[in-house]
Amino acid sequence: MPQASDPVADAIGLLRPRTVVYPALRAGGVWGVRFEAFPHVKIGGVVRGETWLALDGREPVHLREGDFYLLSNPPAHVLGSGASVEPLPAAQLWETAVEGAVRTGSGDDDTYLCGGYFWFDEFNAPILLDVLPELVHVRADDPRIRALAYVTELLSGEVGNCAIGRSLILDHLVQILLVQVLRSHAEQSDRPVGWLGALVDDGIGAALRAMHADVAHRWTVQELAGISHLSRSGFAKSFKRQVGIAPLEYLIQWRMSLARDALRRDTQTISELAFATGYESESAFSTAFRREVGASPKQFRDRARRAAGTEEPREAPALGVA
Repeated sequence: MPQASDPVADAIGLLRPRTVVYPALRAGGVWGVRFEAFPHVKIGGVVRGETWLALDGREPVHLREGDFYLLSNPPAHVLGSGASVEPLPAAQLWETAVEGAVRTGSGDDDTYLCGGYFWFDEFNAPILLDVLPELVHVRADDPRIRALAYVTELLSGEVGNCAIGRSLILDHLVQILLVQVLRSHAEQSDRPVGWLGALVDDGIGAALRAMHADVAHRWTVQELAGISHLSRSGFAKSFKRQVGIAPLEYLIQWRMSLARDALRRDTQTISELAFATGYESESAFSTAFRREVGASPKQFRDRARRAAGTEEPREAPALGVA
């Protein structure tokens, strides 16, 4: 029996997140800050006070002290007091940051927000973005919030810190915050569809963890059903209902995600990669890869090599651009 694995950690490993932390936002009275649309994930929390979050085209959401939010591929949006005010562009406000903090509004600083955003590897970003709603709202009364509050306290103390290692600590804290929000979202009673929500199911989650723990194993639906303590037909039906695709289709997609990543990084030969992802031969792997990706492994790797040799790596935008 393979050891337990953590599909969330596996997915985030493939995403290769690059983190940018906003300056702490202190506001009071009548105020508003407008953020532009963003292709990946934004995350934030209300350390003190309250605010309204208004995504273009959606009703505003009231965020109270202790609440957290995650935005997946969000449109332009506004954080503010909710009053009728012309919001200040975030990029303009961030330029005024002093010691890791900005101030806005017409009164005392009764609201204090922290947050940041993640850029993901473009090829693998759908692994997470496809299973997240546009807005995840974790309320302060959620029983899982205590760990988030502790991370936020550490994050708040580090934002204005100029000590050595600051950027590394901020990077790890925001990634911890991301995982905690994902965990809270997955464990909500109205569990989301997709692999993230299925992980908290004792049966289907066990099968997912087994596949991730031994991706080279030639899994059968019968074996996975046994791990889930379900009949073969019951497992297949439940897996597809919760994850959205059949078990072996999920396994193929995950194998190909790993294969694309390895080919782009040029860390294994095609033959090594074939056996590492559970195929009996290089030709069987190449057939599956072409069917899933639309190019042979060699073509895919050669394109990646050319791109690496002729293109500058894409960087996350400077602080405040998003």
